[in-house]
Amino acid sequence: MDSSFTITPRFSIKILEKALRLYTPSLSEKPMAEYLADKCDDLGFENIHTDEVGNLIAQIGSGSPRVLLCGHMDTVPGKIKVRKEGDYLYGRGASDAKAPLIAMLLAAATLQKNNGTIIFVGAVDEEGNATGIKNLAKQKLDIDYAVFGEPSGIRNVTIAYKGRIAINLKINVGDSAHASAPWLAKNAIEESMRFSQELKHHLEENQEGKSKGMMLTCTITEVKGGDSHNVTPKECTTTMDIRIPVTMNVKMVGEKIASKVTELANKYGVEAMYSVIDETEPFEAPMNSPLVRAFTLGVMEVERARPALIRKTGTGDMNIIGSLWNVPVVTYGPGDPHASHTIDERVSMSEFLRGIEVIKNTLHHLKRLHDSKKDS
Repeated sequence: MDSSFTITPRFSIKILEKALRLYTPSLSEKPMAEYLADKCDDLGFENIHTDEVGNLIAQIGSGSPRVLLCGHMDTVPGKIKVRKEGDYLYGRGASDAKAPLIAMLLAAATLQKNNGTIIFVGAVDEEGNATGIKNLAKQKLDIDYAVFGEPSGIRNVTIAYKGRIAINLKINVGDSAHASAPWLAKNAIEESMRFSQELKHHLEENQEGKSKGMMLTCTITEVKGGDSHNVTPKECTTTMDIRIPVTMNVKMVGEKIASKVTELANKYGVEAMYSVIDETEPFEAPMNSPLVRAFTLGVMEVERARPALIRKTGTGDMNIIGSLWNVPVVTYGPGDPHASHTIDERVSMSEFLRGIEVIKNTLHHLKRLHDSKKDS
């Protein structure tokens, strides 16, 4: 890195602000990839390139450990005027997840030679179908640790995410009738409502006393049915999003769904079919890995407090990589997760700057802990 180049707080905020001015909903991330490539070049990264799906990949540093720092470049749709108010910087992606992404970029840029190798990735389509991370997972990146940038708040380190099964449940009642004589046929929308409520109840029952992070939840997210305003519907499709805690797995929940759907179809005398549109296994990273220890030290130095290790109710990219590559992973980043996807998405600038420091310290501790683990 050019010695005349210092990463000041003002410079850091400016980089984030410019990133927020680029509107990059899922699968339209190219301006952000070009911007990051440009910044990586300025900051002394090497081997800067985009892969076949558009992920930006760059490398800095040398030696071991090899650490993946992966954030996503896309945001949910909806523009928000980029502006500063007090300590807050507003903009789409301010929290989810351009602040974590830029914090990782700037922390990595300060790494001295032989203190480890950072593979920095700006991934595409995290808010969509995870095209970016799925493609990354296919590449053999040979890494020792992985950190995923999502807003956890800088005093929280995310070690677990729920898994997910999303299904389309299609109910067909075989016939329709004129709406003036509704007794002549079953109504697919009504049958569907009853059916999906019972399925939801079956999946969610007997969970008294469990924390939200350890509960199975089943949420109806879309309903499509009916062809005409005066004809009873013959078919109705309900989409259900089921989140799976780390105490269960996709197969267990899949079997529960299958047997209940068969039972309810017989009970109500309707034809019921379902298709799985997405499945991700739940994932929990080991709490005692050098990575979690390094983050604990990194947070304590900046915040003077131990971070909380949290289990999130959402589903994240680390599920995919953590399960596949079998390396220690965490998810971390400045920002308020509750501000994500909202109309006044924002990030505290002081928290963003402290987040950079935490990641910088963490990388430093990780080198030491990794080397002592190797020597022992």
